[in-house]
Amino acid sequence: MTFRLRFIAAATAACLLAGPAFAIDYPARKAGLWEIQTGEGGAAAAKTPGQTIQQCIDAATDRAMREMGQGMGKDMCSKQDLRLEGVKLVIDSVCKIGPTTATSRAVMSGDFSSAYRVESKSTYSPPLMGRTEGTSVIDAKWVGPCKPGQKPGDMVMGNGMKMNMLDAMAKMPPRK
Repeated sequence: MTFRLRFIAAATAACLLAGPAFAIDYPARKAGLWEIQTGEGGAAAAKTPGQTIQQCIDAATDRAMREMGQGMGKDMCSKQDLRLEGVKLVIDSVCKIGPTTATSRAVMSGDFSSAYRVESKSTYSPPLMGRTEGTSVIDAKWVGPCKPGQKPGDMVMGNGMKMNMLDAMAKMPPRK
């Protein structure tokens, strides 16, 4: 159950971080190895441990992942408003996750060459897996060059599971 909630939170975050091209463009991350910590925000954070992922990227991989997220956003979201508030990017969205409508706000901050943070809050109608609302936090930091033997797209989950996002994206059925 906890894994499914994390997966849904990650999918929702992917939709929040992706959308059609706007006058304000998402910053590209610095190439290399990123350590990404995901978890729930608010009171749930104390009850549910987060997950740490290491991800090796280059400019092409980062762009491909943003484009995949943009495609998900176009398919799932009826609203994706992005605006700059000071030095932060704010994204308001309305997305469908199965029969549920998720209304979310995400705030992105950081320089994307050494670190960034995403805080999001969502409400679900009807409830999603028994929950009417949720919060998530993503903290990412650049840790250096990719490790020997790693290629762009490689991800290592906190449980040791490894996968390559580019390979996984290539195996996905084409979008209609």
